[in-house]
Amino acid sequence: MDLSVTIGKARFGNPVTVASGTFDYIKDYCKVSELKKLGAITPKTVTLNPQQGNPAPRIVETPSGMINAIGIENDGIDAFIEGRLVVLKTLGVPLIISVSGKTEEEFQIMAEKLNKPTGLSAIELNLSCPNLKKKSLVSQDPEATYNTVKAVKKISNLPVIAKLTPNVGDITVIAKAAEDAGADGLSMINTFTGLVINTTTRRSAIGNFVGGLSGPAIRPIAVNMVYNVAQIVKIPIVGMGGIMTADDALQFIIAGATMVAVGTANFIDPKAPLEVLSGIKEYMKKNKLKDLKQLRGSLVR
Repeated sequence: MDLSVTIGKARFGNPVTVASGTFDYIKDYCKVSELKKLGAITPKTVTLNPQQGNPAPRIVETPSGMINAIGIENDGIDAFIEGRLVVLKTLGVPLIISVSGKTEEEFQIMAEKLNKPTGLSAIELNLSCPNLKKKSLVSQDPEATYNTVKAVKKISNLPVIAKLTPNVGDITVIAKAAEDAGADGLSMINTFTGLVINTTTRRSAIGNFVGGLSGPAIRPIAVNMVYNVAQIVKIPIVGMGGIMTADDALQFIIAGATMVAVGTANFIDPKAPLEVLSGIKEYMKKNKLKDLKQLRGSLVR
């Protein structure tokens, strides 16, 4: 049974990774030997400079999901490379490093810094965080998406994956712009902008006022977006959005995703990615599939 997948020059043993921002404490609940079973790990997004993040409260539960507004709190790329990355590399799992910048230049600087450490598999450009105080996201503008991806491709020695927002009129236009700029893959989708109101105080339940909706509530929309983009682009897609079980992950793969990323489920069960992987294997065995390629994009209309 061949579960291996490739994105650019990067090869992964299987299609299961974790979404950025949901992994940080999973190692406290899983043995390293278990983590090594994953196709890749995508740590929390890092920025060029240290960032405090948004005011509390940062998370609120919603029916079939949650809204978060963390705001990419982190110590900056230099501290990440000198500290957390050193620890992550000891796990022996392929790493996809997620970065977010305010300008093309910031993305380029981080890409250049990530050329130096050895053993990295890919760089993910988080063009789509809904929790930062920006007038618009890069991935809401096809020209800005093209320019940013193009700028990073000139610098990076790693395969470049563009992470896209669903908060657009037509995500296929943005996806095509990323592909035309040279992106080796796409991560989709990020969270939907949402608002929860505390009816007692008549204020937002989130300190940042709005946040990003994730979880099972968004999965059918995410699967549809992956399917639509897979009809337009030829580069691999890392599908995400409400994956809780192997069946959820299989929907993304059948829709055209090359890899899948488990996110919100990690807050409920840190071993969810391992269970998703096990379930994919069982499905392939049951259906006598020897290669994941037989399943990818196999949706019947």
